[in-house]
Amino acid sequence: MTPRDLAAERHTLANGLRVVLHRDPFLPLVAINLWVHVGSKDERPGRTGFAHLFEHMLFQGSAHVGTNDHFRHVQRVGGVANGSTWYDRTNYYETLPAHALDLGLWLESDRMGFLLEAMTAEKLRTQRDVVINERRQRVDNQPYGRALERLHEMLYPADHPYHWPVIGYLEDIAAATLAEVEEFFRAHYVPANTVLTLAGDLQPDDALRRVERYFGEIPASPRPSRPAPRPLPAPAAAREVLPDRVELPRVHLGFRLPGYGEREWYAASLLAVALSGGKSSILYRDLVYDRQIAKDVAVYVFPTELAATLALVATARPGVAAAELEEALGEHLEQAGRELGAEEVERARNRVLTSYAEDVEALDRRADLLSQYTTLFDDPGHLEVELATYRQLAAADLVQTAAVHCRPDRAVVVTVEPAGVAAGSSA
Repeated sequence: MTPRDLAAERHTLANGLRVVLHRDPFLPLVAINLWVHVGSKDERPGRTGFAHLFEHMLFQGSAHVGTNDHFRHVQRVGGVANGSTWYDRTNYYETLPAHALDLGLWLESDRMGFLLEAMTAEKLRTQRDVVINERRQRVDNQPYGRALERLHEMLYPADHPYHWPVIGYLEDIAAATLAEVEEFFRAHYVPANTVLTLAGDLQPDDALRRVERYFGEIPASPRPSRPAPRPLPAPAAAREVLPDRVELPRVHLGFRLPGYGEREWYAASLLAVALSGGKSSILYRDLVYDRQIAKDVAVYVFPTELAATLALVATARPGVAAAELEEALGEHLEQAGRELGAEEVERARNRVLTSYAEDVEALDRRADLLSQYTTLFDDPGHLEVELATYRQLAAADLVQTAAVHCRPDRAVVVTVEPAGVAAGSSA
């Protein structure tokens, strides 16, 4: 895989919309991918969940598209569509037959330019209820569902944008008003805050003319201003036990890292793969296969802008205490902060590079990467930087990252215990 796999043209319309065009005539398909640089980090305490709620609202019709007709139009021509929300962005996407490009552009431009004309209090009430039920199903009534949410609440101060969950809190979702939702749309859903990527069987010049036809008439508005992030206080160790209706304890260890795009973030993500990427990884071999004290184990690094979270999650086997599992995880982190074998790092690097190669094989994922790189780095060719960074990292870089950021005095621990085990917290 080379950066040529994501070769693209970049343009900016007069209203500020950034347009990325990637030609691949291998299949008669086109992927339309739209990233709005707004996520849960653009909310505030007491008004959480707006970005995710708005993702739902954008499928409720616009001036010229009826409620849920976005899906109907796309499916009618054999396409698929969806959207998602994250801490730093909201994205919307379709994959369509290439001849249906105009349909996709019309649908996306209509809801960007003419959504508010069709927004009603009744639609808001309906989607508020949908999101409230979604939260109950995926978080509140899900085994272990609150643990990662609680981990972030403990890792970040109450006024930090990563303190609250992307889906928001029930009381905030229920309190959202139509006026507040409209204000959120006007502030963030503007061309200058949006990247539109088209990838597939297209001619770039013709595709750009079509984009101009559908999006060019949307008025320009200033990109929303964001206050400079305040320096975070040094993380401090803390722990909490959450009782839940589960059969096995699960341990969550969290650490703060520099944000996505920093060299240390890439070192941490490579470390995560070395620790838990597949059955040959360090933690799986020891905890799951050799000692058999864990049923499963995983390490995640969140790709977030302002700061990032490294989370280790392990479920104990029957009869194994959470404290024993936590101690074993801590020992491995301490070892990683002293020494890592070159072969472990090389195995992880190969796994990461293979994952990138698999990503760019899929047209919709390619479009998403181009939107991601343009939104976060203002560079659709950022893949070249990303791959070069992974190739340059050595074992010493991963060791230093573990030693600096994954220290016991900076660990936040959330343990989920079967209901009946005493709950508590300490710092």
